[in-house]
Amino acid sequence: MEILKTYKYQEELNALNQALTRPFKDAKTINDLVCQIFINVRDNKDKALKEYAKTFDKTDLKEIKVTTEEITEAISSIDQNLKNAITTAYENIRKFHINQYNVEKVVNISEGIQCWRKNAPIEKVGLYIPGGSAPLFSTVLMLSIPANIAGCKDVSLCTPPNKEGKIHPAILFAANLCGVKNIYKVGGAQAIAAMAFGTESINKVYKIFGPGNQYVTAAKQLAIDPIWNLGLAIDMPAGPSEVLVYIDSSGVAAYAAADLLSQAEHGADSQVVLVSSNENILNEVRDEVKKQLELLPRKNIAEAALNYSVSVLVKDKEEAIQMINDYAPEHLILQTKEEDFFIERIVNAGSVFIGNFTPESAGDYASGTNHTLPTNGYARSHSGVSVDSFIKKITFQKISEEGLKELGPTIEIMAEAEELMAHKNAVSIRLKKK
Repeated sequence: MEILKTYKYQEELNALNQALTRPFKDAKTINDLVCQIFINVRDNKDKALKEYAKTFDKTDLKEIKVTTEEITEAISSIDQNLKNAITTAYENIRKFHINQYNVEKVVNISEGIQCWRKNAPIEKVGLYIPGGSAPLFSTVLMLSIPANIAGCKDVSLCTPPNKEGKIHPAILFAANLCGVKNIYKVGGAQAIAAMAFGTESINKVYKIFGPGNQYVTAAKQLAIDPIWNLGLAIDMPAGPSEVLVYIDSSGVAAYAAADLLSQAEHGADSQVVLVSSNENILNEVRDEVKKQLELLPRKNIAEAALNYSVSVLVKDKEEAIQMINDYAPEHLILQTKEEDFFIERIVNAGSVFIGNFTPESAGDYASGTNHTLPTNGYARSHSGVSVDSFIKKITFQKISEEGLKELGPTIEIMAEAEELMAHKNAVSIRLKKK
């Protein structure tokens, strides 16, 4: 298959839309398997989790929860340079996220009527950390830090073990740095089921966070299906990773190629998109992708992802904006001299990276923004994870006797018009009180 085949945006729109369809395996097959996993975990709890560890992780788990000794051992085994890097990232991410916590103000609606909101943390949250083809310890920071800032009391972290039944030491170091104590050796759809239903080892949570493969994504969506009556929430349908790079004559082809490959190496089901109004630039970037691809240790994975990927030739920047907002990328990289034009008009994107020296990997690791972002077009309606994701807003109101005298007649008229006389009486009985 041709790498980054070029389509002309308007002239070949139907073919382009077909090519831009996010890669996805047979949904029915995935959902059927995930549903079976849910039923098994619900009914058999820890026993089912250990069976799945044998089947999927090829390990015989004795204990599902990570012990204090395992955490201590992991911390001591990590190279100091990696510890320093994770700590720097922790500080940057915390600095950006702590400024998202806003204390609500009391609003005086009129004399005797006050309304306000209070931040209340979601008490029990579950964090899913992918660890299959790559141990994403950076995701531990991205989820644990805002959960801590929000004040979540019970944080459960699930991540798949290796064949020795151990968790990658960097994941344990990051979790310990963020104050997460409840860490479990469970991955895949079974981890989502465990946090949704609860088991002997894992507490039931109220909201589940974290990216994952298509099975994890399907499990998160299944967990909020009313058929289970769990009263559960999820952060977003965060599936396979994706990036769109827009580049004009001010951009650097080698940088754009590197950004495209940085997402392609995530997984075979990732998708990368290259956009420009200059066909020569598209060709330059494509050549750079081919060169850099040969040097990657995860070449086979990146090459498979490129099979789902395209380049798009647009007429001008206006057409580029239309194409970008229609696609709604998880990550958007702008290598353009007209960045203000794009910044003002972009409305559908998970996170935006501006300029030649802002690689997407900066946001993945250490610039401070969150990398848990909406994929598969959900950036049209969802935001990335933030402190707000871990908080509920509870509204309060307080009305004095004088305030109700002023507002009461308005309520009575509206309630009577809706033929809800008990609603009206709840006001009338107070107004008649002497």
